[in-house]
Order: sequence, then structure tokens, then C-alpha cells
Amino acid sequence: MVDRERWWRWVAAGYSLVLALVVVGPLLGSGYLLLRDAVSTPRSYLTDAALGVGDAAPRAVPQDAAVAVLSAALDGGVVVKGILVGALWLAGWGAAVLARELLGVPPGARLVAATVAVWNPYVAERLLQGHWSLLTGYAALPWIAVLAQRIRAAEPSGRRERVRSWALLGGGLAAAGLTPTGSLLAGATALLLVGQRNLLGAAGLWAVTAAPWLTATALSGAGAEPSDPAGVAAFAARAEPGLGTLGSLAGLGGIWNSTAVPDSRTTYFAVIGTLLLLTIVALGVRAVATGARDTRRVRRILLVLGVSAIVLPALAATGWGLSLGEAMIEHIPGAGLLRDTQKYVALAMPAFALCAAAGCHAAAGLLFRDRRTIVVVASAATAPRAATVDTAVQDGDGKPDSVFEDATGSANAPAPTGGPGTHAPASGRTANAPGDSAPAKLSAEATAPDDRRSRTGAVAVLFIALLIAALPDLAWGVGGELRPVRYPPAWREVAALVDAPGDVAVLPGGMFRKFRYSGSAPVLDPAPRMLRRDVLQTGELPVRGATVAGEGARAREVERLLLHGGSAADLARSGVGWVLVEGGTPGPLGTSTTTLAQLEPVHYTPALQLYRVPGPIADHDASPTTRRISATAHLVWAALLATGALAALVPRRVHHPPPRPAGPPVDP
Repeated sequence: MVDRERWWRWVAAGYSLVLALVVVGPLLGSGYLLLRDAVSTPRSYLTDAALGVGDAAPRAVPQDAAVAVLSAALDGGVVVKGILVGALWLAGWGAAVLARELLGVPPGARLVAATVAVWNPYVAERLLQGHWSLLTGYAALPWIAVLAQRIRAAEPSGRRERVRSWALLGGGLAAAGLTPTGSLLAGATALLLVGQRNLLGAAGLWAVTAAPWLTATALSGAGAEPSDPAGVAAFAARAEPGLGTLGSLAGLGGIWNSTAVPDSRTTYFAVIGTLLLLTIVALGVRAVATGARDTRRVRRILLVLGVSAIVLPALAATGWGLSLGEAMIEHIPGAGLLRDTQKYVALAMPAFALCAAAGCHAAAGLLFRDRRTIVVVASAATAPRAATVDTAVQDGDGKPDSVFEDATGSANAPAPTGGPGTHAPASGRTANAPGDSAPAKLSAEATAPDDRRSRTGAVAVLFIALLIAALPDLAWGVGGELRPVRYPPAWREVAALVDAPGDVAVLPGGMFRKFRYSGSAPVLDPAPRMLRRDVLQTGELPVRGATVAGEGARAREVERLLLHGGSAADLARSGVGWVLVEGGTPGPLGTSTTTLAQLEPVHYTPALQLYRVPGPIADHDASPTTRRISATAHLVWAALLATGALAALVPRRVHHPPPRPAGPPVDP
């Protein structure tokens, strides 16, 4: 039975991987991810901006530094694709493990949990927005919940297993911390679940994994400045057709960008998809909220967290919510991390996955209830412990496999008076208790475990089909939107030329581009991740017809100089050593030709033109000490990530409680 259970665990892992590959399929071809906020390049570099100590806020820390290091040995496009596939795979697998450890549901129900975690509007919309690295934080949530429960339970599994659990938690927090938002998601989940006696240790561990972006914020000061309050309304959650804001968020959708939405969510079909998802989830809420005592508190916390992650962003999109958000953004440094409130709907995923798995199990019981009576005859000689027909499959850890048993009084109930080893079955009837000499009969409305699993599996197939049908265009790159891009050769040529001191200014003005080869959606300028020198960016974001100001003060001044035909000397005093003109993309050029005429042409193609600024260039680089401190924080983060990965390779040692005594001997 244990071997079969282990086999099913790998089935959940394989199934989750298949789902992930179906979602990102087209992207696996040759080329690079370049879609809205997502930018991958053949090679990126450890610039000041990559370490988070440049002029702009450290929003992509430690993501950019990690990709820069890895791309020195492996193509950067492969690195990003690998991380994305791994995130989706681990999200589904983690949800299945969460359902197994906190609910003990049969394998089919675990696959339903995996489907909910991978196949939902949140994943689709964040992929279309280009937030591939945020999905690593999303994927870590179910694993962090599992590890927090193990640490909280403090089972007597030995020092080695406790150390392993903490190492895994550190690795999970580090993986989630690939972006600051992911770090906040994971940290909140861990701190809420680990229990009071472990709170200080978990907080310290989270702070270490968040060190890259916390350190960068303190060193550069850019992220600590108040953000533009206009960003609160611009990034507020958005209502989808027929759902309203609350309904959209409850369906795990509602991203602020109406163009980063699957086609099926732009029509009233979104109502059908949301109703299907919420119906499946609602079927399991009661079982998740009650059930086995040993994990009940963690499950209830996840439920409250899930509800809060939906209700609070909905309230933040109301009039008074927007006013409160604007006041926070304007007066609290760093509060800009909270302006895209729909990101935090990710916190609802573990609860949704648990409820869907429990709903599958509950639906199987309702649809396939078998009222036939099964007679079991046992004697004290052959069955010193009570027997139950619907015995839970053990998970190899001495615990009942199903949370539903405890809900009916069998899993963790006190032993009946017939003997300390007696268990009361789900139906409330026992076979011979120790001390009885006559045979006894057990009537049950349950079926054998294999039958129960097959029936749950049948319902699981139906639920999975409904979940996929609710969002059909998530398949194959979200309707083909997620596809690889090939850069013109000019990019590689320019990247090889920019090697002298001085930062890079770009034209046309603005941070977003529309290249012929990148499709119709606007994309972030790839220059900052393509060149070995810092590329100045204003941080200004065009959102819903308005512009949200960024933190790049020096970049704004340089852009103003270029658009107004400023002198080469002014550029040099601003620390600009290069000007890159990107062709074939719309954007303001102003009277920049006046400035370009004063510069030295270095490279010219229709796609890209590179100019060198003559004369001495003022030094605006971060100091060596600042870079060393930031690099040390990144190394500590990487060490925790590597430690967690190594701990995952160590087999888990599970404590097996000693068998209960069989009761007093029976006199013949």
C-alpha cells in the first residue's frame, strides 16, 4: 500500500509537469520571451541596476542578478524558460502535496488541487502581463504551507528532520523572493502558519531571504521614496464582464490591464468559468474548515487568508479604498509595492486548491453513495484491534490518510472502553473489541479503499475537465500569445561595442517599445538587460491612458536633454557615455537630432544606431563598497536557495509511532 502511495505521489508530479508544458508550449521553441514586462536576452550583466543599487527602485531584485550570473554559463532565454516551467510545475505539485498532507484525500482529488493551482485566470493574466518571476513566489505558497505545518506540528522526527524542514522553508522563501512581491507573499504565509513559538525564527529567515531587495532599497534610497499616488487607481483591480470587481477577484482574475487578459475572460463566458471554479471550491469549504484536528488550525488560517486576499483588493478598488491607498503611497516609503493589489490574490490559491480537492472527495461520496451492507466477522483472536471497512490508506507517517475520518470521529478520537487500541470507525460501529469472545458484525455504508479511490478518480476527471473548459485559452501559450521572439543581429553587435565607462541613454523616450518582431503588445525596452552598462530609465508607466511617474530622476533629466536638443557636454556631466537609438518603434524623439549631431557615430543599422558621447564622462556608478554589500546580500540569498535545494534531495525521515497495545488477553 505504501509503495502504491509513493507511486501516486510521482503521478501528481508528472501530471503537474504536463499541465505546465501545455500552458507554455509555444515558448519552448527557439527564441526569447519578450512580452510586456517580460524580457529575456541571450546574456545579461551584473550592472548596478541588476544589483538594485542604480537610480531606479529595485523591483527586479534579485531576479536580474540571478539571471545575469546564470546567463554567463547558459543562454539567458533558456534560463527564463526553465524558471517559468519550473514555477508552474512546482505550483501544481505543491498543491497536490498540500492536499495530501493537510486533507489526506485520494490521489484523484490531489490532481484536482494541482489543476486549480496551474489552470486559473491568475496564472493566465500574469503570464500575459509578463510577470514570469512573480509566479515563482506563487508556486512557493503551497510548499511553504506544507513546511510551516510540519514545523508547527513539531513531530518527534529527530533533529535531522527538523533541520531539514527549516532548510526547506528557507529555500522556499528564497525561491519566492526572486521578486519583492513574491517575497512578501511567501513571508506572510510562513509567518501566519508556523505558530507562535516558531515566529521569531521564521521572521529572521524571511529577512535573510529578502536581504537583496531590502539592502538595495537601503543603499540606493530609490525604493524608499514615496511613489506616485496616481498609481493606486491605475493599478487597482478591474471588473470583468458580468462579474464586478469582487466576482472577478473571487474567480482569481481582475488584473488592472484589460489587454493582458485571455479572450475567454473578455466576454460573459467569464461568468460561466468563474461559477464553475467557485462551485467546485465551495463543495469543499466545510470539510477544509472542520476535519482532522491536527491540521485544522492551518487549514482555517489558509481559508481566512484566501478570503482576505479577495476581499481586501476589492475594497481597495472602491472610492474610499483608493483614497486610503493614495495616502499610504504618498506618505509611507516603499508602499508602492502594494499598489498592484490583484497580485496578492495569489494568497488565495492554497485555500482554493484545498477546497477543490475536498470538494472532489465530497462529491464522490454524494454521487456514488453505496448503501449495501458489508458484513465483517472478526474474533478477539484474529482481530485484537477494532476493524473498519473504510480504512484510510496510511501515508507512511503513522497518520490517517483522510481528514474526513476525523470529522466523523475515527481518526483522532479517544479510544473506546473496549481497550486502548480500539478505533471507532466512521460509521460508529466496531468489530470485536478486545475482551469479547463472540464474533461481531460490522455494517458499513462505505466501500473498499480501491473502490473509493476509483470513484473519487471518476469525479476528479469530471472536475479537471470542467476547470480546463472554464479557461480553454490558457492552453498553448495563453492562446498563442506566449511565443518566442528572435532579436535582430544588431542587438548582439551593439552589446559587444558598449564597454567603455558611462551609462546609456535611449531614444525614443519612454520605457516601452513596439518592435515589428515582438508582436502587437508593448514590451519593456530590452536594452537594460542586453547591455553591460546601466541603461537610464525614467520608470514612467503608461497605464489606462495616464502616466504613472517613476523614481528615475536622473533618467528624466537626461531624457529631457535629448528631446530638447541638449548639448553633448550636458550629457557627459550627467554620466551618459552612450546614446542608443532604437528604430522601428514609436515614441517621442523631439529635437534629439541636434544632440545626436554632436556625438560620435559608432554603429548604424535601421534597427539600432549607437553613438558615443565625446569628452570626459562624470562617474555616477555605485561605489565599490555599495556593490560589495549588495553582492554579499545576493550571495546569502543564493546560499539559502541552494541549501533548500540540497535539503529537498535528502529523503524525509518520518516518525512512526509505536503500535498501540492490543488490550488485555482473552481467556479461553
